[in-house]
Amino acid sequence: MLGAGSWGTTFGKVLADGGAHVTMWSRRPEQAEEIRQAHRNTQYLPGINLPRQMTATSHLADALEGADQIYLSVPSQALRENLAAVRPLVAASDAPIVSLMKGVEKATGMRMSQVIEEGLQCDPARIAVASGPNLALEIAREQPTAAVISSTSQATAEAVALRARNRYFRTFVNTDVIGTEFGGVLKNLIAVAIGIVDGVGYGENTKASIITRGLVEMTDFAVAQGAHPETLQGLAGLGDLIATCQSPLSRNNTAGRLLGQGVTLPDVIKQMQQTAEGLASVAPVLQLAREVGVEMPIVEQVKMVLDGTMDPRDIAPHLTTDDDKPTGERTQNGQAGGRGALWRSIQRALDQFRDGGRRPSGD
Repeated sequence: MLGAGSWGTTFGKVLADGGAHVTMWSRRPEQAEEIRQAHRNTQYLPGINLPRQMTATSHLADALEGADQIYLSVPSQALRENLAAVRPLVAASDAPIVSLMKGVEKATGMRMSQVIEEGLQCDPARIAVASGPNLALEIAREQPTAAVISSTSQATAEAVALRARNRYFRTFVNTDVIGTEFGGVLKNLIAVAIGIVDGVGYGENTKASIITRGLVEMTDFAVAQGAHPETLQGLAGLGDLIATCQSPLSRNNTAGRLLGQGVTLPDVIKQMQQTAEGLASVAPVLQLAREVGVEMPIVEQVKMVLDGTMDPRDIAPHLTTDDDKPTGERTQNGQAGGRGALWRSIQRALDQFRDGGRRPSGD
């Protein structure tokens, strides 16, 4: 397990409680020492006892030696530089590489599995991603929950799912990596919006409206990128959205709440002990949305608040069209008339077919 923050340590506990022997890698020797000797990680999981099957080291080579499965839980914007150190150490390995991260690379707009594939130059069939309604502290307290493991290889997804399960943690599988990853990314952006309106003092009607319309934006975006719409109705989409938006344990919700209370973005970042991935993902997600012609008005408003060009009190879920013409509430990918994300995906495929496959294909 590369990364010993709250989620990495919690997932290490999940694996150990399922019978695996887990080696945590921490950049800080003192943190590795505490996990190894005291079986605690007091900075990130106060009050939680870690299993005896968990050990830790600050030496990357020691952590990776002989690993059957490799899990990555580092900040998304630091993934590429970490992979540069990992690559020579796993060159001879065929172990599955599992991403626990929920973000997109700011410089490239790439999903984490894409960064892993490029950074390690490995077969994408070796890569899996884990997602779902997974608030770390609740799971560390062994409260029952579920997650989904996704890989383009059904065999890889199943191998990881068999390891990542125990009496309180259940895993399902799918092969829709795009939908699973974007579900985990996009719900963070909606959670920031929920935090903002919570900080402003708006009530449950506003929050319910934003969650519902936010799921529409998530689905339209993901389908336009090649995801299956049903994935966004599952654990990686709706499930994660509900958990992240309604819980004070959510870092993205907390960041949004501080913004809604008038704290500036630089000060929010200073106050956060851990990374709120949604803050870094807003701009690249909106760029990707523009490229495929998907409107994301709630996420646009979040960006305006982050940029300081919108008063948090003005954020509103009803700003979903450019005019006052009444519109249906179904997702774009479910609407008739050729305007939906699904139709655009089909149209691009038809255009490529007519061009004899000369256009570059997406995922």
